[in-house]
Amino acid sequence: MKTISFKEILLYFIVLISISSFAQNKSDRELILIDKDWHFSLGHLYDTKKDFGHAEGYFSYLTKTGFGDGPAAKDFDDRAWRKLDLPHDWAVEQEFSEKGSFSHGFKTSGKGFPEKSIGWYRKKISISQSDQGKIISLKFDGVFRNSKVFFNGHFLGTEESGYNGFEYDVTAYVNYGGENTIVVRADASMEEGWFYEGSGIYRHVYLQKTNPLHVIQNGTYLTSEIQNANAEVTAEVTIENKGNFKGAIEVLQTIIDASGKEVATNTENVSAPDFYKTAKFTSKIKVNNPLLWDIDAPNLYRLLTQIKQEGRIVDRYETSFGIRTIKFDPEKGFFLNGKSIKLQGTNNHQDHAGIGTALPDELQYYRIKKLKEMGSNAYRCSHHPPTPELLDACDKLGMLVIDETRLMGINDYHLNDLRRMIERDRNHPSIFCWSVGNEEWNIEGGIVGERITNIMQGFSKSIDPTRPVTVGISSGFKSGISSVVEIMGYNYMGNGDIDAHRNEFKNQPGMGTEEGSTFATRGIYFTDDAKHYQSAYDKKPRPTFFSIEEGWKFYAARPYLAGMFIWTGFDYRGEPTPYGWPSVTSYFGMMDVCGFPKDNVFYLKSWWGTAPVLHIMPHWNWSGMEGKEIDVWVHSNCDEVELFLNKKSLGKKKMEQYGHLEWKVKYTPGTLEAIGYKNGKKILTEIQKTTGNPENIKLSVDTENPSNANVSVITVEVTDKNGLRVPTANNEISFSIKGGKILGVGNGDPTSLEKDQFIDDVTLVPITNFEEKKQAYVDNTNQSALDESNAWKEAFKDRDYKNQASAYIYRGKFELKNNLQSNSVDFFYKKIGVNESVFINGNLVNANADDPQKYHLDKAVLKEGSNVITIRTSPLQKVKEWDVMNTDPGIIRVITPSEPWKRKLFNGYAQIIIQKEESGNDVVLSASAKGLKAGVLNVNQKK
Repeated sequence: MKTISFKEILLYFIVLISISSFAQNKSDRELILIDKDWHFSLGHLYDTKKDFGHAEGYFSYLTKTGFGDGPAAKDFDDRAWRKLDLPHDWAVEQEFSEKGSFSHGFKTSGKGFPEKSIGWYRKKISISQSDQGKIISLKFDGVFRNSKVFFNGHFLGTEESGYNGFEYDVTAYVNYGGENTIVVRADASMEEGWFYEGSGIYRHVYLQKTNPLHVIQNGTYLTSEIQNANAEVTAEVTIENKGNFKGAIEVLQTIIDASGKEVATNTENVSAPDFYKTAKFTSKIKVNNPLLWDIDAPNLYRLLTQIKQEGRIVDRYETSFGIRTIKFDPEKGFFLNGKSIKLQGTNNHQDHAGIGTALPDELQYYRIKKLKEMGSNAYRCSHHPPTPELLDACDKLGMLVIDETRLMGINDYHLNDLRRMIERDRNHPSIFCWSVGNEEWNIEGGIVGERITNIMQGFSKSIDPTRPVTVGISSGFKSGISSVVEIMGYNYMGNGDIDAHRNEFKNQPGMGTEEGSTFATRGIYFTDDAKHYQSAYDKKPRPTFFSIEEGWKFYAARPYLAGMFIWTGFDYRGEPTPYGWPSVTSYFGMMDVCGFPKDNVFYLKSWWGTAPVLHIMPHWNWSGMEGKEIDVWVHSNCDEVELFLNKKSLGKKKMEQYGHLEWKVKYTPGTLEAIGYKNGKKILTEIQKTTGNPENIKLSVDTENPSNANVSVITVEVTDKNGLRVPTANNEISFSIKGGKILGVGNGDPTSLEKDQFIDDVTLVPITNFEEKKQAYVDNTNQSALDESNAWKEAFKDRDYKNQASAYIYRGKFELKNNLQSNSVDFFYKKIGVNESVFINGNLVNANADDPQKYHLDKAVLKEGSNVITIRTSPLQKVKEWDVMNTDPGIIRVITPSEPWKRKLFNGYAQIIIQKEESGNDVVLSASAKGLKAGVLNVNQKK
């Protein structure tokens, strides 16, 4: 008999106690990203047959619970649909057309295109038997737009706006221990904005599991007061009880710094809310010597909220936040942590080259870094609530934010959207102001706008009294909204007399919520209206509007104005003012849609930043213009700049504050050189050289890419024999990739009608003229029966299910177009009988080994034009009188392989966005073009 030592007994109890302690400290909350492996297909706006029979049932999903039909049904067969990962924007995949929407970039999607305005998404998930007793919910960050969501055939609700996050409790509908089906129908037929908005599930989706006793969605609200170098944090938490527990609970609040150290804690003993009720609890937590959140040092903390029930932690909820103070002063502008900060802002929409609105998280950081590099310190969300990841990026990188709701009004539609935005976003330290509207021309100058603003402003204050409220106003600055809004938002100096308004309302702080709207095409220095190209020199866009330089001089000279927000930081799809088709993007941006800088970026870097700047425009490749004068501008914050052409001085000039320098230079090939002086000393040199012809393709990873990222932005250039980038190159470049996939391509050309994405085309071909005839038995050998013309009738019409034949032959037709040699064709059979045999044009075909209801159709049995499918089978029998029998034989799927990925350079640049595979292998990107040496880049993304 083995003797157990005291040490072994002690070790046993230690392990037992550790396991027990772990179980007590592990909460029930899980938040699972479910972006991968969705099935997608376009439906139809009003033709229910083309919308897969949705809403054709006798009972609709609004009539009886669980009666989702068509794709909304739990067991709908979506095997033929395209497989994809989220986020996804189906609009960006479409072709361009002059019939498309001017404001939305002329894509053949949405308004006016009923066959491309409805998108269906389906996903199957497993939920464990052990999850019974938990609250199971689906969380959507945003679906554009008018989305309907179903779970296992049950209708969950509709979210009209494409910019709101929303959540549905699916606990009662879950098939525990088995398969569950999520279905989303997005209807993008109506435009919500006057700019490109994309289509589909373009933000993240999560499966959430919690204890019945839990912190609600966006259920914490943190504010802080700073006194004597210490901060008192007020932590308000809203707890919901969807269970039957009654009694005392503990609410533990712990503040953790960026290093993971606990810096303050608090515990409250409270009573649990009643069944399906919520309760708010408030704690005061002191933080000694806090590190403040600032644009230069964006220090963040985490609040860990834990709920303890009978000694066990049942919920853990984390909130990121920052400690800082904000203040607007009507005389001195804006203050952050007591320090005067001039707002150097930009307005931005949410789309990017190649990928539309479906931005991976890494692109949010990429874009904010680009703006920070330019010297910007503030971002206005134009004109809707942003994706949460953008605000995370602003928090972590130090970018102030104006967060804006979509539509002004005083009813539930408007105020509920405003509430959801504020409750979701109010813990972000980057947000310093709420905006409740923008350029509401019908109401902003009158009493209706004044009334609405007063209500929305007061409503905002009731949810978050710590931040001021603004509205972007463009009609005169004399009455209406401008007389009552807390922070005056001036949209364009040319729309009214800002100084006169300020003199009338001296206690009202103000800022320029939009300024500029200048037109520029990157790399273009002579306006060419025939080609829809605007010169990149900073000029007035209209006689009554102002250049970027004029705008900044105005705001910089007025301390009472907190700063200005340029329209826009990046070009965006749609609104191609001053042109129309075939221009498909805006011209307003300081950067193009890829983030490649236009020359105005260097003006802003000169006066918005602190580092020395010296930039010459234009490039110096002007073959054919020898001897003609070229306008040469220099952007710099040096005291003086001297310009040289081929080592001959063209004169030294003093720099005016917030200005630029100009020379008229007769073109001669060679080297244009600028030397910048500070306090009489040479500190910078910049050159523009005439290059040779393009010879090499150069690929490089942009420095703004986040480290260890799954997604990278790659710049594509061509160089001459000396390695100089050729600024006029427009070569078409083809791409291939190993170890990853390409998400999109772009080049910043506002008139480019090239594809953004190269994806295989999936076409679903219906089986038509479906007929049947009775047969005494199933016989696979008698081919003549397939060709007999007598005794055929419409399949399943007036079928007497109590007196069926022992076997049936069915036949139908399907049409195939060209490209049979390259296309892949499959038949996805839906059971209409048992022991089936399938023939294509008289040829017996075999089912796939991995799916007995899928048939790959070899090219040898197919033909262009009309094809005949025949199915022999014994009939299905009804078990119950009311059983609904399937009468759909299935669908033919045709996959047409895409062209290789390619994009033309535009004035020397193109961009490609890539994503690495989950295997973690290096991504190898290759680029080739006729007459150029190929480029290869090994993207080691683990920096």
